[in-house]
Amino acid sequence: MLIIPAIDIKNGRCVRLFQGNFEKEIIYGDDPIKIAEKWEKQGAKLVHIVDLDGAKTGKIKHLKLIAEIIKNISIPVEVGGGIRDLETIKNLFNIGVENVILSTLAYENSSLLKKICEQYQKKISVSIDAKEGFFSIKGWQETTEEKAIDFAQRMENSGVKRFIYTDIKMDGTLSGINLDEIKKFAAAIQGKVIASGGVGNLEDIKKIKNLKLDNLSGVIIGKALYTGAINLEEAIKIANG
Repeated sequence: MLIIPAIDIKNGRCVRLFQGNFEKEIIYGDDPIKIAEKWEKQGAKLVHIVDLDGAKTGKIKHLKLIAEIIKNISIPVEVGGGIRDLETIKNLFNIGVENVILSTLAYENSSLLKKICEQYQKKISVSIDAKEGFFSIKGWQETTEEKAIDFAQRMENSGVKRFIYTDIKMDGTLSGINLDEIKKFAAAIQGKVIASGGVGNLEDIKKIKNLKLDNLSGVIIGKALYTGAINLEEAIKIANG
């Protein structure tokens, strides 16, 4: 099980939000490149980057900064936030992004998603951001009337093989991941699942690992790493052990 450190970028800085609220941000660094280098040095095998400004506006804002991060580390990078057309996807792959994370595009344009999956299948993930069980889009600012699991199953029919599941109410709270919802979600689909939202301590990592879900392949950790509540090297040992 991969432990995947998150780097959320807003106005060029590394921040964390509380439950996805753009008005409740904490700045954890002015140099996302140095933070990415730090996570690589501590043993990360993949870095999760979200362009928060892109997620909010619908157009990626930090392409150059992401390119610089990729140049300065040797591990793969996955990117989400504001990726809503094929040109942006191509631009991200051109700068060396390993995996592109879609959400709003997947919801609003299923025919385009199908074409994207046919062309880049192993390099595409869909982010399932759930609020009270319903799928949210546009940087979590809008909740749809479609249940998150129903949407994920629909995405599988379009060719999606990898999902990132986030319980919005838990994200940034350090209060523990929603284990019941992760279990339900992973059982409902065939594709790989990355869990996210609420991981607060090493015990949470143990609990996730003990779920023993065959398709649960990783956990994204954000705030707990920045506050020091979780040591990345220790988390990786638990995940590998």
